[in-house]
Amino acid sequence: MFRKILIANRGEIALRIQRACRELGISTVAVHSTADATAMHVRLADEAVCIGPPSAKDSYLNVGAILTAASITGADAIHPGYGFLSENAGFADMVEAHGMTFIGPSATHIAMMGDKIAAKTAMASLGVPLVPGSEGAVPDLETARAVADKIMYPVLIKAAAGGGGRGMRVARSASELEDAFRGARTEARAAFGNDAVYIEKYLDRPRHIELQVLADSHGNVVHFGERDCSLQRRHQKVLEEAGSPALTQAQRDDLGANATAALRTLGYRNAGTLEFLYQDGQFAFIEMNTRLQVEHPITEMVCDVDLVREQIRIASGAELGYAQKDITFSGHAIECRINAEDPVTFMPTPGRVTSYHAPGGLGVRIDSALYAGYFVPPYYDSMVAKLIVHAPTRERAIDRMRRALDEFAVEGIKTTIPLHRRIVDAPEFQAGDYTIHWLEKFVGT
Repeated sequence: MFRKILIANRGEIALRIQRACRELGISTVAVHSTADATAMHVRLADEAVCIGPPSAKDSYLNVGAILTAASITGADAIHPGYGFLSENAGFADMVEAHGMTFIGPSATHIAMMGDKIAAKTAMASLGVPLVPGSEGAVPDLETARAVADKIMYPVLIKAAAGGGGRGMRVARSASELEDAFRGARTEARAAFGNDAVYIEKYLDRPRHIELQVLADSHGNVVHFGERDCSLQRRHQKVLEEAGSPALTQAQRDDLGANATAALRTLGYRNAGTLEFLYQDGQFAFIEMNTRLQVEHPITEMVCDVDLVREQIRIASGAELGYAQKDITFSGHAIECRINAEDPVTFMPTPGRVTSYHAPGGLGVRIDSALYAGYFVPPYYDSMVAKLIVHAPTRERAIDRMRRALDEFAVEGIKTTIPLHRRIVDAPEFQAGDYTIHWLEKFVGT
């Protein structure tokens, strides 16, 4: 087992990793920008190293500074969390080259799945179903027209190196294709330094279903069920559930068996999440995230497993120690992502938290780095808390979430807590009758 782990991240996920390390008896090193000098992940770490000014590119994306911090503190492993460098194959390679362990998949698999075209090609070769679309990158408008005519409009143009909804455009007819194609390429080049795009059939009422997996270096692969992440705004997840109210047990079993078989053949290692669109009883693979997901707590709640602890164990060379038949599922879990944003305009609201009161009680969990007096900086993602509830049934989980949201008090800044109150009270949500397009219509943006 590792002696000391450097956590190359900030905020609630850095705290989450620290907690797992503490329970394993592992010392932690926090890295931070000057803007995060008083952040909770810095205050609670065994050691802390400032790695640069507020801008992420000069701090949390500064590979040289992070590796230097790991070296001078004697860390023998680095956990990247999510975001920042978590899916950077070059960073994973450099960590290993410096004699430390990268707590995540191999650089090869990070690179493969980071290129969405390569990921789809790999999964198709393993028998995983895909959304109809181009077989690879679409080099020009003429080819784009041919693909769109073949799969029929509407179509979705997506950046090969994309994420977070960037480099993505919908063309509902031939007259819209040129602007959508050029717009997607321009945004992809600006966001990712890579203007390669591909085309998929645009599904009009899909759900976004993802499957959590763990794989060790001894050929063992298990899944921990699905999460429904269909409640999205501008391709950003807002609320997630485990499991999905739309699936049958037979569908869950088939999805899990097919996905784990594919990853076993691929030789995948550590945590990963396969993402699918689901419509009319059919699943279609869209991408794989080679890291811990923001929404991992709801899986932990229904499976009673510490996914971060398992990541660390696997990276140290340990076997999983259990098979698929040993994984049990209990009840239902819901997560609300609480952002420092105006709940109506969705404009970020950095500033000083003057008062903070977290909800509690049976089945309620808060993952957050907030505290009274903390200044939410304007330089990073606006998510400041995750409110997670677990209950024996979905209906009781909704009731518990409603109660927990009413208890949650953050003063000094605006947050999206009021939006989540509206969502859980919506008849469509309570009925489980929603798709990835529902929330944007609900909020009117």
